[in-house]
Amino acid sequence: MSSLISIATFIRLEGIGRFQNAVMGGIKHNHAWDKAAKDYLYLPFLYQGATVTKNGDNLESALVLANNKIAVTYAVDAVESRVTVRVATCLMDNESWAVQKVLSTESWLAVGLSYDSEAVEVTLSSAVDAVGATVPNLVLTSEMVGALPTTGQIANR
Repeated sequence: MSSLISIATFIRLEGIGRFQNAVMGGIKHNHAWDKAAKDYLYLPFLYQGATVTKNGDNLESALVLANNKIAVTYAVDAVESRVTVRVATCLMDNESWAVQKVLSTESWLAVGLSYDSEAVEVTLSSAVDAVGATVPNLVLTSEMVGALPTTGQIANR
């Protein structure tokens, strides 16, 4: 049994392309959100998972790419078009590089871009912005849910 664990991240930029950060060339794979078994081309990037505040009002993630013409072109196109970015993090077979298990999937919007001489960072945000949204508060009543506790705290998750 090998102690090496290989993980790959697959991203689909709607209308732009499909990419992965594990194998030079391409990996043919299909996801529940991408039925066509098309090649995911190699693009060196880091995917920084979501950061959430306790209130749930700051759901952001990021793609970090090398600062070169190819990466900058993809990044600018994604942000200007506010494309949907689908991300799948997968456990890979060490020899065949086939997907063994999908560990997580997320869906984001490309909303911002920053760069320096070495890297380009695309800010990904949830499609639902808790700060800007006007969602009415829900008050639990006995008529809605039955008996309610009179002591302690109720927390939603």
